[in-house]
Amino acid sequence: MSFMENIKMALSSLMAHKMRSILTMLGIIIGVAAVIIVVAIGQGGEAMLKSQIAGPGNTVEVFYQPSEEEMQSNPNIWNEAAFNQEDLRLLETIPEVSNIVTSSSQSSTVRYRDQTLDTSVSGINQAYVDVNGLHVQDGRGLSSADFIGGRRVAIVSQSMEEELLDGESALGKIVRIGAQPVEIIGVLEPPSSMFDFGAVQMFIPFNTWKTIYGSNDITQITLQIDDTENIESAGEQATTLLNNAHNTEESYQVFNIEEMAEGIGKVTQIMTLIIGSVAGISLFVGGIGVMNIMLVSVTERTREIGIRMALGATRHQVLIQFLIESITLTLVGGILGILIGWGIASIVSAIAGWPSLISWQVVVGGLLFSMVIGIIFGLLPANKASKLDPIESLRYE
Repeated sequence: MSFMENIKMALSSLMAHKMRSILTMLGIIIGVAAVIIVVAIGQGGEAMLKSQIAGPGNTVEVFYQPSEEEMQSNPNIWNEAAFNQEDLRLLETIPEVSNIVTSSSQSSTVRYRDQTLDTSVSGINQAYVDVNGLHVQDGRGLSSADFIGGRRVAIVSQSMEEELLDGESALGKIVRIGAQPVEIIGVLEPPSSMFDFGAVQMFIPFNTWKTIYGSNDITQITLQIDDTENIESAGEQATTLLNNAHNTEESYQVFNIEEMAEGIGKVTQIMTLIIGSVAGISLFVGGIGVMNIMLVSVTERTREIGIRMALGATRHQVLIQFLIESITLTLVGGILGILIGWGIASIVSAIAGWPSLISWQVVVGGLLFSMVIGIIFGLLPANKASKLDPIESLRYE
């Protein structure tokens, strides 16, 4: 009997007992679908986390961590700005650095008419907009002329517009930071990152920030490197320059954001593996169901097996016949499970707002695993069928 004839017989047997076949496949369908859903959502969540943390890529954040000696000699060191304009000029000499993102933040009370609101006012440079992207929903963003001329303009978060102006449009409104007037020219899009909890923020050109607060100090610097291969080299140059300039040993350090993203990716992969393994247990439960129904099928078809053997079928051919039937049963269940899992994962990801990443490796793995389960749990019933005595089988009622 050919391989194709065995498959046709297997499908014919499944169609002859539709309800029983569906109920038997249900365990395989649920198991495969659960694994597909967990892996797809896990990979999508990982991609979303990495994109939120790593940002535009090729970036390292320079930070200041004073030593114990520095903190003892100056208890107010944390209240002082970590960087100054000279530090900025030093960092600009590093060839691998393509952009230097700077910002200075100050918690201030912003007033509009008789309404006041505590907010974070950040003075930023042009590179901040280019690298981080401040997507404006209403109005316009900060232009090069705004940065060069130090214009008294600002863009604000949607949360600030809602809280300070009680639902009014913020565009064109003049608000005051202390006694200094600033015009709101744009409102940012709602935050898409899970790390943004509707923060109340205002962004103004750095030259404007210097005028309002009377300071040239910079509180945060992020370097964008021209190539990923140069990140480590540029980071080492930056720390060496800053530590030498400030006469410190290791107070200035760099933090590679992408390394953190990779670390979080490893954690999510482990969690996905653990949860996926738990979901995979249902596949073995489904496999036991397949073995049980195949044993029943062997018993029901004992007389049929006897007739086949009497007509010349070998034990090997009978074993292959039932083994292929078991594999077909689990393979069909695996395909249905993949389709259902794919659909559910896509729906969940669409609702959650992150990508549903279903790799071909997972799909192929699901199909192969289904076939392996069919072989493992179908071997015992197939072996039992092949060892039946033809004469006794013909007598079976």
